[in-house]
Amino acid sequence: MKLPPLTDKESAKSMFRILNTAAAAKGIKLRPAPEEPTTCCGKGCNGCVWEGYYEAVVYWRDEALLMLED
Repeated sequence: MKLPPLTDKESAKSMFRILNTAAAAKGIKLRPAPEEPTTCCGKGCNGCVWEGYYEAVVYWRDEALLMLED
């Protein structure tokens, strides 16, 4: 399955759509995708909420791919 590189929130949204569509076609219900953070101050903090978001996105993607393998 060809997925967009995970480089920003738009590529994450695209990946969510692709995997949810593939799951629906197989009758698989994936857990909800991580929600985008709303508390970023924009100062580039070490440990920014976006870093945690992208870690959660990667975990969600890997879990979804495992479910779709079967």
